[in-house]
Amino acid sequence: MKVNHGYVRRLSLTHDQAATLEDQGHAARAMWNLLHAWWMWGGKNRRPSLKQADEAIRQARKDIPWLADLPAQAAQQVLKTYVRAWKNCWEGRASAPEFKSRVRSRMAVDVPQGRDLGVVRLSRHVGQVRIPKVGMVKFRWSGPIPGVGREPGRVTGARLVKDPLGWHIVFRTEVDKPTPAQHRGPAVGVDRGITVALALSDGNDQTHGAWVRPKETARLLRLERKAARQKRAHRRGEPTSNRLRRTYDLIAKARAKVKRRRGDWQHKTTTSLAERYGIVVVEDLRIRNMVRSAKGTVELPGVNVRQKAGLNRSMLNEAHGRTVELLAYKLAERGGQLLKVPAAGTSQTCSACGHRDPASRKGVVFVCTSCRWAGHADSNAALNILNAAGLAVYGRGAEAIGPGREALTTRCAA
Repeated sequence: MKVNHGYVRRLSLTHDQAATLEDQGHAARAMWNLLHAWWMWGGKNRRPSLKQADEAIRQARKDIPWLADLPAQAAQQVLKTYVRAWKNCWEGRASAPEFKSRVRSRMAVDVPQGRDLGVVRLSRHVGQVRIPKVGMVKFRWSGPIPGVGREPGRVTGARLVKDPLGWHIVFRTEVDKPTPAQHRGPAVGVDRGITVALALSDGNDQTHGAWVRPKETARLLRLERKAARQKRAHRRGEPTSNRLRRTYDLIAKARAKVKRRRGDWQHKTTTSLAERYGIVVVEDLRIRNMVRSAKGTVELPGVNVRQKAGLNRSMLNEAHGRTVELLAYKLAERGGQLLKVPAAGTSQTCSACGHRDPASRKGVVFVCTSCRWAGHADSNAALNILNAAGLAVYGRGAEAIGPGREALTTRCAA
């Protein structure tokens, strides 16, 4: 089978190279917005052909000279990405495309042809890549890249992305691998929470420390207060001052480091789970519905709004949806399987006797009101998640069981 992956590397740009990429990024965003305005001119139900859209962007590049800063292949990729976004909307997988804001959107430029990159390794920690209209650019060699040197596979393209920490290049790669054999590891239920990040039904819970360190928290608070003072001095309608912009950039860099720290933990943890377990069972959570605001309306105001807002921030800070996405593809590559079960009742049901009572859960402690079984609430939920999948674990491997039988696990009550 063909396995596609992306490898992110940090670019080392000169001042002129960074300025050129900035121009290309602004041109790509403007191309998207012009294409969206042309597409929506006839209403949402308008469906022009790809040929008509291609002629429109070619004419735009002639009429607006600075759009030529964007390479022609990158402009074509903007068109393909935009059309794909509409197809995802029509098929119900995403919402309709919108205009890209200069402030809130992430700057990105595509290099669709991998053969034009000319990736080489110069030393132990330095590599080099050719970027259209920029030239040869060095990047941080933080690991092997398929298709470069003796590594099997090929580089199919790249994407240049700018985040608060600078410009990065994402190499798109393709590797031919044999179809993996079925993973013979055990099955496990996983409950995603806040107190315990990932509670496993076999007791091998996965936790982490605070994403933000104490000194970083204090510095971020100082920066946010500074931005608030500078914003009060800003008059409506005037451009943002350079000082306020620099403060916003420092805040964004601090938060980007936290996001990168969380992503590193997620990758390492999901890789460990995918290598150890053959079947991973999780709840089918509707996270978007779970983190909705509790403010309510003027006629029906919400209750405990501040508490719910804090809970929403904690849930979003864990990024549980991304954890499941990482688990899904890593399990598939190793012959494993990810199963989703309904989330209703998993935290209120006793894993020992099956009695369901909301009064059994008291914070992080679960005490069954029927059989008096006691344990951690997240561990109890993980056992229920595994039981809901109808799997029995016998040493190695997992097999389906018939209705009316209870899944066996090695988890003991705490």
